[in-house]
Amino acid sequence: FSMSAAAGPAINASKARTDKDGATHWYDIRLLGMEGQGWSEVKAPFDRLPAKSEKVVRPAVWSLSRHSAGMAVRFVTDATTIQARWTLTSANLAMDHMAATGVSGLDLYVKSEDGKWRWLNVGRPKEQTNVQKLASGIPEGKREYLLYLPLYNGVSSVELGIPKTSALEKAPPYPAAREKPILFYGTSITHGACASRPGMPHPAILGRRLGRPVINLGFSGNGKMEKEVGKYLAELDAAGVHYSLIG
Repeated sequence: FSMSAAAGPAINASKARTDKDGATHWYDIRLLGMEGQGWSEVKAPFDRLPAKSEKVVRPAVWSLSRHSAGMAVRFVTDATTIQARWTLTSANLAMDHMAATGVSGLDLYVKSEDGKWRWLNVGRPKEQTNVQKLASGIPEGKREYLLYLPLYNGVSSVELGIPKTSALEKAPPYPAAREKPILFYGTSITHGACASRPGMPHPAILGRRLGRPVINLGFSGNGKMEKEVGKYLAELDAAGVHYSLIG
C-alpha cells in the first residue's frame, strides 16, 4: 500500500446518502468522473455508445453497447473500509462459459508505493442488486483506487460506501502526455470474454500498464467495422482519442 496519494477535488459529504445507522456514506460513482465512456449524450448513465446510435447501428451492437465493459472510476480516500452497492440491468449474472465475477462483478485495484496498480478484491454478484464489502482493515492514509464495472452486464447504479468520517476525492488527472484515451475496437476478446474479473481483459491491463484512460468498444461477435460504427469511431478520433486499435 502507498501511504499517501495526490488527489483532486473532494466530494462534498452532502452529496452522499447515509445509512439508517448513520455510519456509512454512499456516493454515486458518477460524482468522481467516469472513465471509458466516449460520449456524454447517452440514453442510460453507463452506456458505451451515444443515444443517437440506437436507431443507426444493428440491434445486436446497440444491445452489447449497453454493457459497461471497460468503464471504470478512479478515486482517492482515507477510508479503512470500502463497500460497494450496484444494481445490474439484467438478472442473468453469469454465462455457461464465463463466471459471474466477470459478467456482473466489480473489480477493485489500489495503487502501490511503486506506482503500480495492485489487485485488491472482486465484488461477487449474488443477485441483481448487491451490497458487498470490498476491503476492510486498510491501514491509515490516503490511497488511490481504481474500480472496474461489469463486462457483460449493464448497471443502472453503482455506489461506493465509506465510513462517514472518511473523505472521498477525485483522483488526480493524468499527466498531459498520457491524458488522451486509448480506443480498442473489436469483438469478444476485446469486449472481455472470458475474463474472470472486469480488470482482466487486455484493454484494461494495457490501460493500467501504460497509465492511460481506455475506451472499450468491443462488441462480442459483432466487431464487423460497419460504416455506422465507423462514424462513431471517427467522432472519437476528432475528439482527440490517441489510438485506434483493431483487436
